[in-house]
Amino acid sequence: MTTDEPFISIGRRTITMELEAVQSLIDRIDSSFAKACRVMLECRGRVIVVGMGKSGHIARKLAATLASTGTPAYFVHPGEASHGDMGMVTREDVVLALSNSGETSEVITLLPLLKRLGTPLISMTGNPDSTLAKDAEAHLNTSVEKEACPLDLAPTSSTTAALVMGDALAIALLEARGFTAEDFAFSHPGGSLGKRLLLKVKDIMHSGSRVPEVTLGTPMGDALLEVTRKGLGMTAIVDDQRHVIGIFTDGDLRRALDKGVDPKSTRIDDVMTGHCKTIHPEILAAEALKIMDDRKINALICVDDENKLIGAINMHDLLKAGVV
Repeated sequence: MTTDEPFISIGRRTITMELEAVQSLIDRIDSSFAKACRVMLECRGRVIVVGMGKSGHIARKLAATLASTGTPAYFVHPGEASHGDMGMVTREDVVLALSNSGETSEVITLLPLLKRLGTPLISMTGNPDSTLAKDAEAHLNTSVEKEACPLDLAPTSSTTAALVMGDALAIALLEARGFTAEDFAFSHPGGSLGKRLLLKVKDIMHSGSRVPEVTLGTPMGDALLEVTRKGLGMTAIVDDQRHVIGIFTDGDLRRALDKGVDPKSTRIDDVMTGHCKTIHPEILAAEALKIMDDRKINALICVDDENKLIGAINMHDLLKAGVV
């Protein structure tokens, strides 16, 4: 191919064919789908997802999606199941078997064992008349008219359809369980999602002697020294009981200098920003980030329920914590 057009045309054709395969699934979300959801929802053990070849790759992904969205699940290789790993399956579990043909020998071999255990079987195949489809308590039809592969051989549209049907199952179960964003974060504590959903301001704020603060009446020059010492680009202004009265930032300094203010003879009261935005340490760090973005500021003062100073946080703290 000497021009770009053939590549572009083939790519678009592939996506169109897979879109059509996914579109055809909508009418198959029926009573059988609902039954599969109920069986999995009532499972007292785990959902064991099995599949060979490309179906196995989809099965692994589906098991991971289920596990991270509130449905305990793991993948078992059907070939290994016939050589000892079947011991991982109990009568309390549910087996979700994927096979485009519905006749994959390694999966079919497991059927008598599942019946002996009394383990419920849900199948996802491209052939509603297959052995796997007929032996299941609930069958999910993921058949496609044609693979996106021009030879109609390589699993393409069929694996996409299975992936989407699996996601539909996982999300239906997620909502049925009342699974929350916080629940999701607990299963993703090391990632950016977990940090955004779990990390609170109190976990990363500066506190104690690290909080920049000066009292009303402090000379502007002394306030500048406090800003420099604490390195947050600002200082809180408090009264004798440490109630927050205002804030003095780098921006306030620039505006004061533009007006020709003398730092030595000017009190901080005259150049601070009063009635400044404050936050409670129990709010999510992600919420603090949104406040900073919305107000176009780089730091926030943290106060308790009585508006007393207890901490401070800036954009660098959020970056360091991985919230941004």
